[in-house]
Amino acid sequence: MYSYKSRIRYSELDEAGFLRLESLLDYFQDCSTFHSEDIGLGVEYLKRQNMVWVMSSWQIVVERYPKLCETVTVGTAPYDFKGFLGYRNFLMMDEKENTLACANTIWSLLNTSTGKPVKPPKEMYEKYGLEPRLEMDYAPRKILTPLNMEQREAVQIRSHHLDTNHHVNNGQFVRIAIDSLGRSCRVRQLRAEYKKQVMLGDILTPYTAVTEEGKYVVVLRDENDTVCCIVELQEEREQKRI
Repeated sequence: MYSYKSRIRYSELDEAGFLRLESLLDYFQDCSTFHSEDIGLGVEYLKRQNMVWVMSSWQIVVERYPKLCETVTVGTAPYDFKGFLGYRNFLMMDEKENTLACANTIWSLLNTSTGKPVKPPKEMYEKYGLEPRLEMDYAPRKILTPLNMEQREAVQIRSHHLDTNHHVNNGQFVRIAIDSLGRSCRVRQLRAEYKKQVMLGDILTPYTAVTEEGKYVVVLRDENDTVCCIVELQEEREQKRI
């Protein structure tokens, strides 16, 4: 598993002094970027090949949120390719190698000229390699949405929402979804399903609901009422803070 070490920064904390969920997602996303760059399959390589990896879904399970100045190890490993889809695990551990959080992700490889899915070239298979997938409770990619949802305040996409692909970064979708709830919550599991790319100047309207199981579901729709992203948040019953 590819990995790197880091320390939890003040800028990454929530109001209680623990790593924010969105910051955890950023650690995982950065880890996959470092991995790709270090083996020669990073941003510039993809540009030359007219390809881009687009996130299809996230599932993050949190055992414990680290606090300020904790040293953590962040790791990632691809475990499968199916057609144009790539499957990748993530892991964050503390100094004693206890699992803080783990994740499963599904990515789609697209041709940037046509916008259509493409199969990974041979060198991607060779350089990435595959490892056994992590032991975790894998949730379905599809997120069921409640029938009656409450409309929230719309958000216009600004430049800080974008990444180098010029569309909304997957972590920013999660930030918008969490902000739309109007309350803080300690999330045990995040699931996010990405359906449509969103660009600068677009407007997203969140629709929220709470399921019978007590999970928060946020659906982000564009100006044409098209679903762009669905986020499901499951709170901790007992907050694990040390």
